[in-house]
Amino acid sequence: MHTTTGTPSPVSSPLARPGRFRWRVVDIVVASVIGVAAGLIFWIWNLVYSPITGPLEFVAPGAQALLYGVWLFAGVLGGLIIRKPGAAVYTELVAAVVSALVGTQWGGALTILSGLAQGLGAEIVFALFLYGNYRAYVAVLAGAGAGVGMVVNDLLTWYPGYAVEFKVVYAIAGVISGAVVAGLLSFLLMRGLARTGALSRFAAGRGVAARA
Repeated sequence: MHTTTGTPSPVSSPLARPGRFRWRVVDIVVASVIGVAAGLIFWIWNLVYSPITGPLEFVAPGAQALLYGVWLFAGVLGGLIIRKPGAAVYTELVAAVVSALVGTQWGGALTILSGLAQGLGAEIVFALFLYGNYRAYVAVLAGAGAGVGMVVNDLLTWYPGYAVEFKVVYAIAGVISGAVVAGLLSFLLMRGLARTGALSRFAAGRGVAARA
């Protein structure tokens, strides 16, 4: 019989690394940059979304939410790149604040509330995987989670008196849009950025480089 002594190597589990969840200055800076850039994209989308989503709403009221994932990507992308607790909420909130400061037709407070709900939806998914799994399916689930946050906030804030049929279509469309637009596309964007070397100081960049 062969026995071994000693303690397991601390690197056997990535979750065991000390300081893994501690935010660095570079994390704050990059998360802020993501949030600001996303906020400006949100502001542009605020100006043009209505005629783009109008045909979907005409075909099936509530289906316009199939394109609302554009407002959800900041938290998912931030979570995929920073990979620290709070990253999804932080980046989505910064984006919402920037959008509100630049100007939105929904008012600052309600815009920031939307950002909080959407960021929390994505954050909860990353937390369920203990901030240790950032594969494509987790990104898709995080996007769907952001979609759930958006749907719950919107139905309570903007559509409380609408018909059940509208709410069901809106909910399904919002979650699908979150999964595809905010989830899958953010994952592909993260991988694209990593391949350029822009994320070399992050686990996201090192992971993609190691698989290349």
